[in-house]
Amino acid sequence: MAKEKFDRSLPHVNVGTIGHVDHGKTTLTAALTRVCSEVFGSAVVEFDKIDSAPEEKARGIT
Repeated sequence: MAKEKFDRSLPHVNVGTIGHVDHGKTTLTAALTRVCSEVFGSAVVEFDKIDSAPEEKARGIT
């Protein structure tokens, strides 16, 4: 069974943050995305809802 075709008509942004351990990458990314959502009027999704892979949740990866 094939996967449903991805709808590319919805606006989105992929964000990646690179840095050393415990230097505030998650905090910075959360702040940037919150400001963007306020400026452009989009919905805010909490990061613990975005990182839904079981191995990420088990290890506490953000």
